[in-house]
Amino acid sequence: MKKWLISLPIVIFMLGMVSGELLAQTLPLPPNLINLSSEEGGRLLMESQAREDFLPLIVHFTVQQNKAYCGVASSVMVLNTLSIPAPEAKEYAPFRIFTQDNFFNAAAQKVVTPELVAQRGMTLDQLGKLLEAHAVNVTVYHSADTSLEEFRRLAVKNLAEPINFILVNYLRKSMGQEKGGHISPLAAYHEKTDRFLILDVTRYKYPPVWVTAEKLWQSMATVDSEVNKTRGFVVVSARE
Repeated sequence: MKKWLISLPIVIFMLGMVSGELLAQTLPLPPNLINLSSEEGGRLLMESQAREDFLPLIVHFTVQQNKAYCGVASSVMVLNTLSIPAPEAKEYAPFRIFTQDNFFNAAAQKVVTPELVAQRGMTLDQLGKLLEAHAVNVTVYHSADTSLEEFRRLAVKNLAEPINFILVNYLRKSMGQEKGGHISPLAAYHEKTDRFLILDVTRYKYPPVWVTAEKLWQSMATVDSEVNKTRGFVVVSARE
């Protein structure tokens, strides 16, 4: 936490750019969720002892470019944060960076095409395979194969360490939001309240929120009707 104190003004500025009222009005939150840009949400962040992922992800925060690209936007954030070799982005040539337009390389398109994802989104297993197409280490966890306690342990450990990330696949409706399956990265954990911070990539719809571990787990333990499997989470790190 000490190394963050000197950067607090920068954190507040970046938080305003991503989470504040500078963007379009969002949908109202149910009472069980805490807006990161609220006074309470900011306090939880500064008290968190497991927030190594927050600053790197905020630096590379990406809003999904269409209503089905939550997994793509989340993946792009993580890939850019891991600083792995990126493809050339036509709009930024000759510079290289992962974007939602160049994410689907040849290997990724063998998993699922961008056209299909734009229509139907992606499943948890597809998310894992798409990330693997970019030379990173990926472990996929379906909720049916693990537990709340195991998820909490793995997620807190991940958030307390640098250079690895965790993406959650959950059902919005189960969390009191509107309405279907969604994917976004976790950025921090607050031990006293047992809440995780979700950096929601649909910034035009919802802000980043703090949610209890139990409620998040219940939302991940729902069944994705596309594949008749439970949702869950993915752990991502750079290859040695």
